[in-house]
Amino acid sequence: MKNLQTYQVYSKLPEPLVFLETLARNYWWSWKHDAVDLFRRIDRQLWKDAGGNPIVFSTLVPQQRLDELAKDESFLAHLAKVRQHFEARVIQREAPVDDAFGPKDTVAYLSMEFGIHETLPIFSGGLGILAGDHLKAASNMDLPLTGVGLLYRQGYFQQFLDHNGWQQEEYPDTDVYAIPMVRAVDASGSELVIRVPGPNGDIHATVWKVMVGRTPLYLLDTFVEKNAPEARAVTARLYSGGTKVRLAQEVLLGIGGVRALSAMGTNVKVCHMNEGHAAFSVLERLAQTMEQYGVGLDAAREIVPRTTIFTTHTPVAAGHDEFPPDMVMPILKDFSPRLGVSEKEILSWGQPAGAPESAPMSMFILGLRMAQFCNGVSELHGKVARRMWSFVWPNRAEESVPIGHITNGVHVSTWVSPEIAMLYERYIGPEWYMGSRKPEQIARIDEIYDEELWRAHEMGRARLLRACREQMVRQHGRRNAPKSMMEEAERVLDKNILTIGFARRFATYKRANLLLHDPDRLEAILTRESMPVQFIFAGKAHPQDNEGKALIQKIVEFARRAGLRRRIVFIENYDIRIARYLLNGTDVWLNTPRRPFEACGTSGMKAALNGVLNLSILDGWWAEGYNADCGWAIGKGEEGGDAAYIDAVEAHAFYNLLENDVISTYYDRSSADAPERWLRMMKASMKMAMTRFCSLRMAGEYTDRYYIPAARRMDALTAEGAREARDLSVQHLRLTTNWSAVKIEKPLRELAGPFRVGDRFHTTAQVHLGLLNPDEVEVHLFFGVMRGFDKVSSGECLMMEVKEDRGNGDFLYGVTMKCRDAGRYAFTAHIVPRGDEWIRNTPGMITWA
Repeated sequence: MKNLQTYQVYSKLPEPLVFLETLARNYWWSWKHDAVDLFRRIDRQLWKDAGGNPIVFSTLVPQQRLDELAKDESFLAHLAKVRQHFEARVIQREAPVDDAFGPKDTVAYLSMEFGIHETLPIFSGGLGILAGDHLKAASNMDLPLTGVGLLYRQGYFQQFLDHNGWQQEEYPDTDVYAIPMVRAVDASGSELVIRVPGPNGDIHATVWKVMVGRTPLYLLDTFVEKNAPEARAVTARLYSGGTKVRLAQEVLLGIGGVRALSAMGTNVKVCHMNEGHAAFSVLERLAQTMEQYGVGLDAAREIVPRTTIFTTHTPVAAGHDEFPPDMVMPILKDFSPRLGVSEKEILSWGQPAGAPESAPMSMFILGLRMAQFCNGVSELHGKVARRMWSFVWPNRAEESVPIGHITNGVHVSTWVSPEIAMLYERYIGPEWYMGSRKPEQIARIDEIYDEELWRAHEMGRARLLRACREQMVRQHGRRNAPKSMMEEAERVLDKNILTIGFARRFATYKRANLLLHDPDRLEAILTRESMPVQFIFAGKAHPQDNEGKALIQKIVEFARRAGLRRRIVFIENYDIRIARYLLNGTDVWLNTPRRPFEACGTSGMKAALNGVLNLSILDGWWAEGYNADCGWAIGKGEEGGDAAYIDAVEAHAFYNLLENDVISTYYDRSSADAPERWLRMMKASMKMAMTRFCSLRMAGEYTDRYYIPAARRMDALTAEGAREARDLSVQHLRLTTNWSAVKIEKPLRELAGPFRVGDRFHTTAQVHLGLLNPDEVEVHLFFGVMRGFDKVSSGECLMMEVKEDRGNGDFLYGVTMKCRDAGRYAFTAHIVPRGDEWIRNTPGMITWA
């Protein structure tokens, strides 16, 4: 039917219950157990029927029930307690994090996906969940941060398996009116609609606002009437569609996100690009900087990079987007007049140095070239990223490539079970979720009685098994399984058996099939009469990843062996809800990636918060977190070499650990019903995760190392008519113009050696600077431990000083070196520009002897 106009009718809340609507429209409730319990208390079954969505729930609760609750003193006391907490943690504001941020200033946090809660299905996996936890941490800390993403009306996809165990995908429409969001307005109060150039013409988008505690999240939506059908579909699905759709999404996120914030009167003082998907934001920020401060492109290019953070989340090359020049030209054409340069010049910012004009535009390279603050998401990933992208800074030693790391963290109160949360509150204090800010309190976890902790863990496992059985019945029912199989599904898994969880994206590098390297040995482990084991699998493969789908199918086929149907299950349609059950209720969290392809892997951190022990390859975060007191490491951190050989070695290491350590530790109940050593490891695991891998620690690092310095630099660079930015642009041009004449000869030492620890020797080097002056450069003696024939590890630099001006731009530099440790060393020398990090790390500006 045409011309239908829709409207929604909700129950009428009695005056004492009006706060319930305020609570329902802020995702703060989703990480507060007291708030969730408040909704559940109204009607437990209806809450379950509503999928834990308070907006949907409000349409199901009978008016009579609401009237009853308005007179229920116990319920009203519960509501008052939640309201008091809400006002303290959402309405009231903390002291400003730094005076560099004014009331309209923000850190724009741009991400392709956000995992806030399962009722907002705009995420696919770890990147989105991390982004959601970042916003929640920002709310806890009251950071001046604003999230920007896209509203995918069909989300990622709903997964189900056919009779053969092959993944199928569905894309149901999300009811946007069941999401607690409102339309954003511009500075004048009018409904906000922004325009961006797309590969096939202009794209218009409306903007929605979602509140995540104190932190606003703005979502751009192309389902607007003035768009052509293909433009409307830009925000239909996440990570689906062709290259043009992906390009349009990234243009909308980066360019549209900055435009939307500007139109609302928000000043993007600092921009944080969560992956290269948001790299186009730098173009809009350059243009706006030129227009706002009346400067040229050269000066704008001194401001924007110094106020930009770029975080990469994947060491897999296929995870970084590239677009052919002819596809991006319509977007670049829109910026050419605003930036005052040609489309080809803009294109080159995203191409490797010396690449032909036909080379694709890399979002990763564009992000790196336009951000002073670049980081990976674990210590190991930082090293991998420096190695992967060292070609962007040619001739630079790998360890000095300007990509650092901030290890991810997880939002504690989102992921702990209600029972564990009660223990944390009892032993750490009412603000236990801020524990990583008060590390001295974390030691109190050791005071938890073993019986209390084990009982809490058993409650989580019981809830997990119940959810798995219900899900298995639904899965079999969907496939019209016979009655016998439906009855069997109701009895899968056993509450008294060691339960191992494996839940993650089914990409080939995550090696879900490592367990099946010796299927007969695994079956023997699962079915042993004493001390048996059971596995719960969950996870999605990308719709176009047939290899990942084949991994799922192999696991399902293995689970269909006659003796294994109650010992191993695959739970379909993995999402945040299922993740909570698994993280709260398994005994062991298994992770088997091929090192070093797991950038971080935050699910293991969430498991650890609940006392679940990690059994993992030494990759990502576990390379930092592993300690024999809190889990197990599979292998010894092997990398490279023959993949099949490493798979075999690590598979056998897994089986050996399981048979000889994990199982025996779990079932060792010699002096009590609870496993004493296991409980000690649970407590150690909880302390480790709370202290080192909490999102408050992560957000605090971003704030102290990146956000505040970037905000202060913005003030300094734009003060007095952007005088410093203009001066820096002149200096940068002078360096670029004259750098080709810079030369340095082989450094010479005064003594031949060998030397003893504590000895000193003097080294000099002849330097030619051409038209540059000594105060415009730094000359370093670079030295380190010899590795092989021509490699140096653990490289360090000593600043050399001018010893003699020999005229015509020639100078003699020198420095005295002290021998600190015994070993075989090597040294050389290089020249870099003098200045801040952005100047010193200019690609191509390093000259070696």
